[in-house]
Amino acid sequence: MEFGLQSKLVLITGASKGIGLACARAFARAGASVVGVSRNPATLQAAQQSLAEEGLAMQVRAVDLADAAAAAAMVEAIERELGPIAVLVNSAGAARRYPLDELDAAAFRQAMDAKYFTYMHATQPVITKMAARGAGSVVNIIGQGGRAPSAMHIAGGAANAALMLASTGLARAHAAHGVRVNAINPGLTRTSRVDEGLEASARATGRNKTELLIDAVARIPMGRMAEPEEIANVALFLASDLASYVSGAIIPMDGCATSVI
Repeated sequence: MEFGLQSKLVLITGASKGIGLACARAFARAGASVVGVSRNPATLQAAQQSLAEEGLAMQVRAVDLADAAAAAAMVEAIERELGPIAVLVNSAGAARRYPLDELDAAAFRQAMDAKYFTYMHATQPVITKMAARGAGSVVNIIGQGGRAPSAMHIAGGAANAALMLASTGLARAHAAHGVRVNAINPGLTRTSRVDEGLEASARATGRNKTELLIDAVARIPMGRMAEPEEIANVALFLASDLASYVSGAIIPMDGCATSVI
């Protein structure tokens, strides 16, 4: 299948593991020139090596996207050294899950700093350049927690909801500039985030993680959690020429656990 991404520069945040790494793999296979960003140099280099063993290339930049100035400088350096960024995939940053007795002002601050602002700090300098060039695509990997409230994910869900609004708002604001912005809301996905969520639920309920995971999967009509590669495939489609008339869309990917209209 021809995605129209051959040799185009794709910037992927959170590319060292999980969905971000799966996206790096998918875009590299589609012929894109991939730059992966993460704040941890060691995990980022390990991801780069794992792709290299598959015959796939990913250049890397270790940057803490919680720092707006560092994010902007990273974008400037990439465009100066490698050329214009055609696609941005945001998958960096994760809000912790908190039982209600741990939910305080600091928890809400952590959620916004870790999830909302990491996305916005990468997006703003990139989308401004895309709009000036009259072309570009942004895909935000957000999370269904912004649409389906959970007592264990109030702070993170609020950050996700804010990202959904920002994604659709930016899509409308830049539609006339040739820039598309879309989002994906994964549900339970086989990444390290699953165990982190189970840890918080175990603290709140006193139940063991195995039981909690079995219950969580049982609530998914499709009967299983998603694989990171499945999320990456949809990100690839949304970023590509195949989705040239799709913008402002928020795609749920939770195995039909949350019915949406």
